Amino acid sequence: MVVIGEKFPEVEVNTTHGRIKLPDYFTEKGRWFMLFSHPADFTPVCTTEFYALQKRVDQFRELGVEPIGLSLDQVFSHLKWAEWIKENLGEEITFPIIADDMGDLAKELGMIPSGATATARAVFIVDDKGVIRAIVYYPAEVGRDWDEILRLVNALKISTEKGVALPHKWPNNELIGDRAIVPPAASVEDIKAREEAKAKGEIECYDWWFCHKKLD
Repeated sequence: MVVIGEKFPEVEVNTTHGRIKLPDYFTEKGRWFMLFSHPADFTPVCTTEFYALQKRVDQFRELGVEPIGLSLDQVFSHLKWAEWIKENLGEEITFPIIADDMGDLAKELGMIPSGATATARAVFIVDDKGVIRAIVYYPAEVGRDWDEILRLVNALKISTEKGVALPHKWPNNELIGDRAIVPPAASVEDIKAREEAKAKGEIECYDWWFCHKKLD
């Protein structure tokens, strides 16, 4: 099972958009991607997830992140289900869905819970270098909150670009609002530099180890 910070495995997969290589299919275009698994096509909770994700797909793409689904169903099942969603719910699924019918990628990524025959609701956020930046798991019986995943993706992008950390429920944190947390001091010199930055009004601190600032 892979972990955060590792490279996403190099694989070739069958999808509703044809056969593609991961992570190259996205990283060669300078894009991040969000690989998510669902237990099965033509199931109620999964249908609500796909409908809701398609409603938000432009928001993911505006952040430079491309969604791609996965289950152990075959391509024809994915295609027929996507057709059903379009005809009955009015949303055309525009992102690819992997047909991992032998379960090879799902097993490598640890998507199949112990004793189960289908994937959990796993989410892997992979950056434009092919590095896994976040992993989230939901059980089969509880659907995901795509707004929280969007928040996670946005926070990861800002953290990467600005070199900061983001607090609980950012940008609506109870203590510091939409401000960013300055990375922890690692030396006496860092503490001194923080005191100087605080004196200049560049940062605010509860203590030397808990400082925050406005995002540029």
